[in-house]
Amino acid sequence: MTRKFSVFLVLAVIAAFMGYAAWKVLLAPSDLPPEGFARGNGRIEADLIDVSARLPGRVKTINVREGDMVKPSDLLAIMDTAELEAQRLRSLAAVASAQAAVAVAEAGVSQAEAKLALAKSEVKRSEELNRKGVVSQEALDIKRTEAQLSEAGLAAAKAGVEAQKRAVDAEKAALQQIETQIADSTLYAPAVGRVLYRLAQPDEVVGSGGKVLTLVSLEDVYMEFFLPASAAVRLKLGDQARIVVDVMPDVSIPAVVTFVAPQAQFTPKQVETLAERESLMFRIRVRIPPELVQNQIDRVKTGVRGVAWVRLASKAGLPDWPEGLTPPLMSELPDPAAGGTSN
Repeated sequence: MTRKFSVFLVLAVIAAFMGYAAWKVLLAPSDLPPEGFARGNGRIEADLIDVSARLPGRVKTINVREGDMVKPSDLLAIMDTAELEAQRLRSLAAVASAQAAVAVAEAGVSQAEAKLALAKSEVKRSEELNRKGVVSQEALDIKRTEAQLSEAGLAAAKAGVEAQKRAVDAEKAALQQIETQIADSTLYAPAVGRVLYRLAQPDEVVGSGGKVLTLVSLEDVYMEFFLPASAAVRLKLGDQARIVVDVMPDVSIPAVVTFVAPQAQFTPKQVETLAERESLMFRIRVRIPPELVQNQIDRVKTGVRGVAWVRLASKAGLPDWPEGLTPPLMSELPDPAAGGTSN
């Protein structure tokens, strides 16, 4: 009797499990998206910007901390430029010296011009005396040769002036290079964002390209997810989308489709589609409008998981958004930190 009872108990458990499975499949409400819509899991993302030192050197000051909001042109950090300042002073002296050499060369041109004028005058006088028989032909030839030498000297003096001017240009270029390096030693925020990591501290020495800070750029906030080919081909750039994040399930955030992968890829392991997994998927990116991000800049958090919804085009056109996916006004968005949600 005991064995029969055990077999009966096992069969009863199996039957109960199969009945529950059948209820889940046949009777439970479907979790698939409505007709004309597709959705995928993702998380709010933004580009990371590394603020790095162009040249090796010592960090002098850092003006921000992790979590601080920054906007373009905000001063973030300053590298020590004592050595560069010394090079700048030396380069300034080199420029002044080169300019003085130009002045000397120009004085040499004036001297050569006067010498040539004198030589030409002597040639003219010697020619007149030669006609009168006072000066020999040999003496006249000597005067003409001296005039030719004076002309060559003047040409050389002018060339020397040009060479000295080019030397001034070279010294000025070296000075500009040093001043550019000094300017690059002051690090500014390139975009609106939040300081994610502070990777160096004052008085630390970093190498060329050494990272000082990492920012999360909030100028381009988006979500990426994957859709099967049957849905991806019905999307185009500029289509409207909606994002529902887990921390605010009652709020629909408007977005725009900005990227549809031109080539399919195997489904990444981290993607969990609500329907049966497909072997090939297309990567989709939807971007939250920058004006909405700016309006809610203090509330934007990257890494928050959620679901992105898109409408699929058909012969009948685009379906209307369900009531639950109608976005509220920007001013009506709740503050997740306060624990509020929108109805």
